Amino acid sequence: MTHVPEQTVLASDYFQSYSVVGLLAVVGVLFVAVAFGAGRLLRPVVPTPEKLLTYECGVDPVGEGWAHTQVRYYVYAFLYVIFAVDSIFLFPWATVFAAPGYGATTLVEMFIFLGFLAVGLLYAWKKGVLEWT
Repeated sequence: MTHVPEQTVLASDYFQSYSVVGLLAVVGVLFVAVAFGAGRLLRPVVPTPEKLLTYECGVDPVGEGWAHTQVRYYVYAFLYVIFAVDSIFLFPWATVFAAPGYGATTLVEMFIFLGFLAVGLLYAWKKGVLEWT
């Protein structure tokens, strides 16, 4: 009778778990590919000049299709996203901090996180990004 080491059994279970995840990922990709392929095969294709015209908000296009947009609006949106993510991370932190046994470690980690955000805000302020005019 041969003895199978316990490490081999554990490694087998470990890779079997990942094979299930891999199989689900392949099935998901195949599902999306089949759905897009069926849509491409089943849709009617009747191009007309009106369908090929650039269209936005029900208004017929006038002039060229290129419009200049100032980059600072994108920077404001980017800064908003950064600080919205900050607030998303602060709420779970508050609940973990309230749990017994996690106080000091969680507090240090959160101040490191807030320090990174403060450096980003300071950089944006020094570059003059936060001035509207």
